[in-house]
Amino acid sequence: MLLNGKDLLAVANDNDFAVPAFNVSDYAMMNGIFEISEEKNAPVIIAIHPDELSHIGTDMLHSIIARAHRSTVPVTIHLDHGASYEQVLTAIQAGFTSVMIDGSMLPFDENVALTKRIVETAHAVGLSVEGELGTIGKLDEQAEAGGEIIYTVPSEAVQFVKETGVDSLAIAIGTSHGLYPSTLKPELRLDLLEQIKDLLPIPLVLHGGSNNPDDEIGQAVKLGVNKINISSDIKAAYHRKMREVLLDAGEREPNSIQPPSVAAMKVVAAQKIDLFNAAGKADLY
Repeated sequence: MLLNGKDLLAVANDNDFAVPAFNVSDYAMMNGIFEISEEKNAPVIIAIHPDELSHIGTDMLHSIIARAHRSTVPVTIHLDHGASYEQVLTAIQAGFTSVMIDGSMLPFDENVALTKRIVETAHAVGLSVEGELGTIGKLDEQAEAGGEIIYTVPSEAVQFVKETGVDSLAIAIGTSHGLYPSTLKPELRLDLLEQIKDLLPIPLVLHGGSNNPDDEIGQAVKLGVNKINISSDIKAAYHRKMREVLLDAGEREPNSIQPPSVAAMKVVAAQKIDLFNAAGKADLY
């Protein structure tokens, strides 16, 4: 069942769970995420970053859309971290049902203007829009986006949502994109999350959700986060297992290499689905 992001996240917002947004970068990963979501009876967001989209090509969207229509669980196909109006327009034309415009590195007024323009275009064709206010950290050069953490200011979040009309808002409360090194202990500003949730009725989004302590992520869900992005954790599991298979067996056929890699990824994805309290929630749609 293919939905836009607004309809998908409204149910999560009303029922106190978070929908996982899993970034996929090839066909096998995509199938594996659908499979584990259906096994767990959990709604899912298939997230694709512009860099990932440049790798898989927009033609693959036809396959993802077809798979979503066949799925037994609710699905949103989401552009992650769109950086420009042109990128978002390409995603809309390709068949995404939800888009994110990330103007978080811009001055507030410019972020508002860009996001508002995206909202007007996307809403005209029934798509939902996620904006971002505050900046998420970046831990390595392979991380999708980010920089120095600039925490979201609650009063600015209220103004931003009012002026742009976004359907969901990604906030900065201390997460970072990528995998945390052993020397760095992540720490979320859950007090800040509480303040923002008290002021805003729309779903809140947490980026950089990979590799954070489970207790903090679980608490963030209880306090009102309704979408959590997971990219590095599932990619690390997928490609780690692939390297093991290639080294140990000298395999060359994809049907020997990718199934165990997908299985390893699914273990990680299943744990995230449970942590976000999303298992079984497809029945609510």
